[in-house]
Amino acid sequence: MRLHDRYLFRELLTPLAYCLGGFLVFWVAYFFFSEIDTMQEHQLRLFDCAEYAAAMMPGFLILVLPIALLLALLYALTQHSRHHELTALRAAGVSLWRLCAPYFVVGIAAGGIYFAMNEIVVPRCANWTEEILSRHVQLENNPKAKTHFTKIGFRTAHANRIWQIGDYDAVTRIMLNPNVTWMTADGSWHALNAARAVRTNNVWIFTDVKMFVQSPHGSLVPAGATNLIAMPEFDETPRQILSNIKMSDSQTVRGSRSADIPLKDLREYLKLHPDLPRDDANALRTKYYGRLAAPWTCLVVVFIAIPFGAQSGRRNLFFGVAGSIFICFAYFVLQQVSLAFGMNGILPAWLAAWLPNLFFASAGTILILRTR
Repeated sequence: MRLHDRYLFRELLTPLAYCLGGFLVFWVAYFFFSEIDTMQEHQLRLFDCAEYAAAMMPGFLILVLPIALLLALLYALTQHSRHHELTALRAAGVSLWRLCAPYFVVGIAAGGIYFAMNEIVVPRCANWTEEILSRHVQLENNPKAKTHFTKIGFRTAHANRIWQIGDYDAVTRIMLNPNVTWMTADGSWHALNAARAVRTNNVWIFTDVKMFVQSPHGSLVPAGATNLIAMPEFDETPRQILSNIKMSDSQTVRGSRSADIPLKDLREYLKLHPDLPRDDANALRTKYYGRLAAPWTCLVVVFIAIPFGAQSGRRNLFFGVAGSIFICFAYFVLQQVSLAFGMNGILPAWLAAWLPNLFFASAGTILILRTR
C-alpha cells in the first residue's frame, strides 16, 4: 500500500467514525424518548433497557451506513480539494481512478458489512428484541421458540387453503386446534375444525374433527363429526408450513420491531411455492432482489461522491452536507418508485431492485470521466 493510500484511508475513516458516532448519539436519545412507553409497558428494568437498545441498534446502523459513508466521502474529498492535495497527486501522475482506489475498497468493505448485518445480525437481534420484551410480560402472539409457534395463520395459494393453528411444534409436527378452510373443485367451500393434528407417513391425521360445508346461502353449516380422519389431499409438508409461518410472521410485523424477511427465508418460500399468484410473486421477487441490491448502495455512494467532492477549487465545507441531503433524497425517491413498479409488475423484479444503483453508478461514472 502506497503512502498516499494510507493517508486517504485515514482521512476518510476519521470523519466516517465521527458521522456514525454522531448518528448513534442522536439515535440513542431519540430511541429512549420514543420507546419509553414500550419499556414501561413491558416492565423492563435498567439492564433490560440497555439490552433492548443494543438489540435495536444494528437495524439503525444499516440504515445510516450509506448516508454516513456519503457524508464522510464528501467531507474528506472537499477538504482534499480545498488544499489542492488531489491536484498535486494527479500532477504527479496518479490517475483519478487510481487515486480513489481506497474509497472503492472502503465502499466494498462497507457493503460486505451491510450484507452481513442485514442477513445475519439484524434477524438475530429481532429475536433478541422479542425475548427481551417478553421477559416480564408474556407477549400474546410471540413464538415460544423458533420451532414452537402459537396463534398462527397462513394461506396455501395453489390449493386455496387457509390454515388457522392454535399451537404448532415444528419438531414433533403436532398441531393443536387446527382449523382449515378450502375450496373444492366444484367451487364450494369446506372447513375442518379439529382438536389435534399430526403428520404420519406423509399424511396429516386429524382427531376430534368437526366438518363444515357451504350451504346454498353461502354460509358454512355443520356436516358431521368424527374421531379421526386422514387428509392426504392436504399436501403441505412441515417444511412448507414452517416457511409459511415465517413469512406470515414477517408480513405481520413488517415495519415494526422485527427485521424484514431475510434472503434465506425468501428464497426458501419462493422455491416451495412456485405457483404463487402473480401479485404475490412480483412483490416477493422484488423484495428478494432488493435485499441483494441494498449492500451495493455503499459502493454506489463512492461513485456519486467522487465527482461532487473532487472538483478543484475552494468551496464551503457545508457543500458536502447539502449535496449529500439532495443525493439521498433523489436516491430514496427513485428507489421507492422503482420498487413500486416492480411489485406491481410494471418492471421486472430484478430491474426494479437494481435500477437506482445502476442509474446513480452510471451517472457517477460519467461525471468522474468528465472531472478535470
